[in-house]
Amino acid sequence: MAAIIISKNVELTQKIIDQLKTCYDPEIPVDVWELGLIYEINLSDDNDLLVRFTLTSPNCPAVETLPAEMESKIKEISELKSVKMELTFEPTWTKEMMSEVAQVELGFM
Repeated sequence: MAAIIISKNVELTQKIIDQLKTCYDPEIPVDVWELGLIYEINLSDDNDLLVRFTLTSPNCPAVETLPAEMESKIKEISELKSVKMELTFEPTWTKEMMSEVAQVELGFM
């Protein structure tokens, strides 16, 4: 499942994705973008950002740190007016949501 991107600003959206790619699941050596943990990037015309994301499981030990790390990295982008992070477990994350890059890195392909 690819992330839903709602944005007219391609350059700023790429900056957001690049920042997300610096955040790694502590148990899996792959970034959150390639893992398919980002479900939606919604950037308004006023540069208000909503990122809808999940974790590999509701019991993920990174629940206390990973969302805060992602939000902190995204907030480094000066063009953004506001950042809202929304954690969801619908749909449930599965390994099929990973990119081909991630699946190759983890030996699934």
